[in-house]
Amino acid sequence: MNCIIIDDEALARAIVSSHCSKAADLNIVSEFDNAIAAIKYLNQHTVDLIFLDIHMPDFTGFDFIQTLKNPPKIILTTSDRNFAIEAFEYECIVDYLVKPVELPRFLKAVEKAKQVQSPVAATVDQVQPTAKEPKTEEGSDLYVNIDRRLIKINFDSILIIEAKGDYILIKTETKNYTVHSTLKKIEEKLPDSKFLKIHRSFVINFHKIIDIEDNSVLIAKDVIPISRSNRPILMKRLNLL
Repeated sequence: MNCIIIDDEALARAIVSSHCSKAADLNIVSEFDNAIAAIKYLNQHTVDLIFLDIHMPDFTGFDFIQTLKNPPKIILTTSDRNFAIEAFEYECIVDYLVKPVELPRFLKAVEKAKQVQSPVAATVDQVQPTAKEPKTEEGSDLYVNIDRRLIKINFDSILIIEAKGDYILIKTETKNYTVHSTLKKIEEKLPDSKFLKIHRSFVINFHKIIDIEDNSVLIAKDVIPISRSNRPILMKRLNLL
């Protein structure tokens, strides 16, 4: 089986690599110290098994799994015992190893992985929000009713849409509009190729993002929070180098 190792700790990667060398029919094709680099690799390559750490800076192991449309088999390697129940909600996870990982336990997990058929799709699709297929774009404008007038707003000019009780605030590059509507209703009108809900109160034009830091994005002068469940979807939409 071709496998990769994802762990931000060099020593942890070295231990897993050493154990892999003692397992029959296990071939390490690459190692990564962060999940984003691994995502880019998997966009171009297919593997049979991933050894995955849970706790990594900015991007947890569970966040990583949620970005994969058809994940291979995964063995979690972690120093935290508290996520075992959550881990086995994912069909792709075949075992849960607690650091320091001992060789006999490691080999047992590998044998288990060999016997388990590759999942067709991640169970996460059933319990977490997933990226929708882009809607067909029929136009480039949105009309909103303000003071009995229909105001045309170009999609490309919209930066942020924020829920405010029974109203929404549409922030554009030149002007802001307060409209009596719901975030859900306007979200249905927006093209998926430009817009994404990243928080229960915010839809953003992700082409207008200036930078992303921790759990927030910067658009113009506004810092917008990203919910944990929506962050993997956003990362998948971005054109990562």
